[in-house]
Amino acid sequence: MKITRVDERASAPGPEDYFTGTVRIDPLFKAEEPGRVAGASVTFEPGARTAWHTHPLGQTLIVTQGVGRVQREGGPVEEIRPGDVVWFPAGEKHWHGAAPDIAMTHIAVQEAKDGEVVTWLEKVSDAAYGG
Repeated sequence: MKITRVDERASAPGPEDYFTGTVRIDPLFKAEEPGRVAGASVTFEPGARTAWHTHPLGQTLIVTQGVGRVQREGGPVEEIRPGDVVWFPAGEKHWHGAAPDIAMTHIAVQEAKDGEVVTWLEKVSDAAYGG
């Protein structure tokens, strides 16, 4: 058994290369061999969002606070709220973030494949975000 205490995990800002707006990432857990699952709590201030991206083995989002938006390539922008669970299959191009006027926090869970967890792509334009 291993317990990782909350004060052992430092918050970090979402890097500007991969996020638009103010984003805070709070690591929750990291895979230890032979596991490959990692999770983080991610808080997006109003209007903040990820860039388009994919995950080699998919991603699950569990919304815990606020109101957010998600979109997969070719699909509509959809609203998400606390208690909603979003699954993006492996390789599906998508983005997620907060609503224009309300912050959103979700837990993001994803697996690594050959050491890779995410492939970052272009930023989501304001027009595509719909804010």
